[in-house]
Amino acid sequence: MTKIVILTGAGISAESGLGTFRDDDGLWAKYRIEDVATPEAFARNPELVQDFYNQRRANAADAKPNAAHIALARLQQNWPGEVVIVTQNVDALHEAGGAVDVLHMHGELAQALCAACGHRWPAPEVMQTNEPCPACQAPSGRPDVVWFGEIPYHMARIYEHLAEAEIFASIGTSGQVYPAAAFVSEANAAGATSIELNLEPSDISRQFAERRLGRASQIVPIWVEDLLAGV
Repeated sequence: MTKIVILTGAGISAESGLGTFRDDDGLWAKYRIEDVATPEAFARNPELVQDFYNQRRANAADAKPNAAHIALARLQQNWPGEVVIVTQNVDALHEAGGAVDVLHMHGELAQALCAACGHRWPAPEVMQTNEPCPACQAPSGRPDVVWFGEIPYHMARIYEHLAEAEIFASIGTSGQVYPAAAFVSEANAAGATSIELNLEPSDISRQFAERRLGRASQIVPIWVEDLLAGV
């Protein structure tokens, strides 16, 4: 059975109203990454960081999955082989669209993490500056997201899946953030057929055997239908 590994980035959620780093008028445009998305920023100004992620959490809670999320869930449900979804996104739109066992390599907005003991729990809608950990009671609760300078989650499992992939697809990614930007070379080395589905060519577009350009909500469902038509 043909195994498909799919990497998704901010571009797949942009049409659901969640901004990307590149947006000129989105939430990220109002903050410097160094001030809200690093461990040093949290140590320096936890109130600012918590406020930023409270805004992101509220934004994500109002978002709805679009046709691209729903199409990938349909592919999971109907493909005779395994379909693994790896996402750089911290929203839950894949799950809301019906996908299962999604690997969130950059964490999840809906989860909280204790910086003291490592305990995880469902994040409240609004996290406080000294959010208490329900396990150790330390006032060390932080968003369970991977900040710049931290190691992404699930990397061993992701590399195992890439080594077994027969089809690798990258959807809505810029090709600028590592280690995700190197996944296509890993998949290519394993003999996979690679495809990029993006609004515009990424920085690593030439590494893909095939490219389809356009809005994710339009091109992803067509790609999925093309795959399922051959089953």
